[in-house]
Amino acid sequence: MAPKDSTSKQSETDIAARRRPVAVIDIGSNSVRLVVYSGATRTPVPLHNEKVICALGKGLEKTGYLNAEGVSMAFETVSRFVTLAKSLGAERIDALGTAAVRDAVDGAEFAKAIQKRCGVKVQVLSGKQEAHRSALGVLCGIPDANGIIADLGGGSLELVQVGSGSMSEHTTMPLGLLRLEEASDGNRDKAISIISKALDKLKWISKDKDKTLYAVGGAWRSLARVCIAQMDYPLHVLDNFTLERQQAVSLFDVIARLSPKSLEQIKGVSRARLAHLPLAAAVLERLLEVNKPRELVFSIYGMREGQFFNALPESVKKLDPLISLAEEIALGAGRNPVTGRETFEWMNPLFKDEPTERQRLRLAACLLRDVWWTEHPDYRAEQAFLRVLRLPFLGLGHEDRAGLALAMYYRYSGTASEPIVEQAHALLDASRIHRVKTVGLAMRLAYALSAGGPGVVSQTSLKIDNGQLVLSLPETDPLFKSGPYPRRLKRLADHLGLADTIRWV
Repeated sequence: MAPKDSTSKQSETDIAARRRPVAVIDIGSNSVRLVVYSGATRTPVPLHNEKVICALGKGLEKTGYLNAEGVSMAFETVSRFVTLAKSLGAERIDALGTAAVRDAVDGAEFAKAIQKRCGVKVQVLSGKQEAHRSALGVLCGIPDANGIIADLGGGSLELVQVGSGSMSEHTTMPLGLLRLEEASDGNRDKAISIISKALDKLKWISKDKDKTLYAVGGAWRSLARVCIAQMDYPLHVLDNFTLERQQAVSLFDVIARLSPKSLEQIKGVSRARLAHLPLAAAVLERLLEVNKPRELVFSIYGMREGQFFNALPESVKKLDPLISLAEEIALGAGRNPVTGRETFEWMNPLFKDEPTERQRLRLAACLLRDVWWTEHPDYRAEQAFLRVLRLPFLGLGHEDRAGLALAMYYRYSGTASEPIVEQAHALLDASRIHRVKTVGLAMRLAYALSAGGPGVVSQTSLKIDNGQLVLSLPETDPLFKSGPYPRRLKRLADHLGLADTIRWV
């Protein structure tokens, strides 16, 4: 059976009703960003993502006021973003003001001016609300997150304790990169001293050891890109990129000694981020030292996704994000998710005593089984593999992501000799590779039997019996009197080290 918490069973009508775009405008201390999401579905899929560096919080630490040049630029930017969001069909536009707008003397006046000039009301988040949204963003993608969520922006640092799908301790501090740099006059040692004094007051952080620290925010995403480059890591995807604590500390030490020229050559790290990279690393190093997590996970989800998730109906929030996304992708490709679920149940006899998380991944693979059928036959395996491997918002650890991508690759009869496939293999052990190939070959056999139609594969059965892989077929149904399934059954049986047998019943 499918995992109980992984069944969304959404109808096509329900999904269509929620596919009206929604937009979030994040008016931050450093940047103003627009994200337009494809609809109010369980997984926030961006249609458009754009930012402008306005530096509203520049000078705030010393003057108490918003940066005048940044204010002028923000008016223009928000006006453009509102127009863009409406042109993309956004039904709802949420404009959020964070630390700089919240803390500046003229912040409330600025928010009112935005509403008057740009036609959108700005919700100025309190520190508690901002921390709550950041945590919700991570929980949106990782419902079982357990540890501390840290969101570093230009004006503030939010810390939230999470576990069992809920939040407990939380705080917000004026330790954003712009304010920290001003408070320390750009001196790294002085900045570390400021960070340490603030963190030492939070006893709950040091008590929550040996769990996970989730790093959120653009500066830390840039740091993750540098880590990936330094490691020559095979998967250039930030979503859930994970490092063990000591591994992270060692990498940060190496990165601190890199020249600006070396950093500039790393793909995906903007010059605007480079200036703050050493300070961003210093904040994260100190957090690792105080919290002592088992591992560090970089999350691409944060406050904006938290705002998106917070507005969803409760029934949608409860859906499994991976399974829901897989169903939506299948429907978008004209494939019925019922067929995927039938395929999942049909191959269950091959996976005795399967852990719940592996069941969930296998169900996702079955739902995605036929999505890439319209690709050119010579490239189906590669396209399916690369799409799953690089999809930026799956919410999976990289091993699980590689396993799901390989299952799709073998479903389309890919061979293991491709260099990119060998890199994915490097993330998995031999038993895991054998398992995902089994999933892929079983999906290939199921398609040969059903052509992707619902209610067909469930008329047959598959089981292992006395060293044989037995496929039972209804004797009177002409659908199974011919077709490519015998050779696909043999290939799956050979992979499992079994004889292949067809029984007519």
